[in-house]
Amino acid sequence: MSRTATPTRAVRSAAPRAREESGEGLWDIPLPPYVTGEDAQFAVRAVVVHAPRRWSGGMVCRNDASPHPCRLHRWGRRVLALRGLRAAEIDLLIERGDPAATVRPPDRPGA
Repeated sequence: MSRTATPTRAVRSAAPRAREESGEGLWDIPLPPYVTGEDAQFAVRAVVVHAPRRWSGGMVCRNDASPHPCRLHRWGRRVLALRGLRAAEIDLLIERGDPAATVRPPDRPGA
């Protein structure tokens, strides 16, 4: 009995995005399925503690000296954006420097 060879097809993957090419998105911390108040508080702490700091080689994370924005700072910004904060509001939290600052709950019309 002879075996018949099955034809093979070359499968092309979609073109990688610029963020994936740099490797930045590969190690990002996964987002929670929905953002709770506790997640928002952790995110505030992450963006404040891992704020940017100017160094001789450029901007680094104030907490661990990795290139800014570090993983925790990116995660915190994404969580706060999902919570409904605009970029300017997140920047204001970082500027205030209070890791225990409270974040308002998201606006839910009709809730």
